[in-house]
Amino acid sequence: MRLRIDLHIHTDHSRDSSISVEEAIRRCRAAGLDGFAVADHDTLSAVPEAMAKRGDLIVIPGVEVSASGVHILALGASESVPPGLPAAETVERIRDQGAVAVIAHPYAVFKTWVNGREIAEAGFDAVEVANAAQFPYGWMLKKNAALAERLGLPQTGGSDAHIPEVVGRAYTVVEADSRDVEAVLHAIRNGRTEACGSGITLSERLKKLFRT
Repeated sequence: MRLRIDLHIHTDHSRDSSISVEEAIRRCRAAGLDGFAVADHDTLSAVPEAMAKRGDLIVIPGVEVSASGVHILALGASESVPPGLPAAETVERIRDQGAVAVIAHPYAVFKTWVNGREIAEAGFDAVEVANAAQFPYGWMLKKNAALAERLGLPQTGGSDAHIPEVVGRAYTVVEADSRDVEAVLHAIRNGRTEACGSGITLSERLKKLFRT
């Protein structure tokens, strides 16, 4: 079955996000998504509430780990990983939990190159290719996709939403055998994914940067 899942949403359990768990769920439904991954910075504290209030939505417990020099999405995580560790050690700790390690937004405006060899040696499971918050979106999408293809890794998408309007702007189409979280993670690992969506607007970017 084809499932549309936003694999990168921050709730207000991240200090830089204004999205409540209830709002994230409401926005996902409004966007026609089948589910989302909670991906707060270095904490899983929003996961219990999301699981309790999800209704028929798929909720993937996750965390965005601030590793040394790179951010890593741990999808299906049961515990967080200490920030600041080398990428390879972070990935190892994520995979030891049975979770999926995705390199998040590998490029940025002022980070136009990455160490492909270091990334390859770290053992990532996938690359976040579509990230709605990246600017300029189209250019970053191409660079991220080229990296994923060079490494032979699956491609994912997520909104990286920090404000409600952005939820679901980018997402992953997952060809999973069922709506079970483990089935979704298995499909991601095996590359049965398509990164989809579009970027946020300038006004949304400014709102994210200067929100009160």
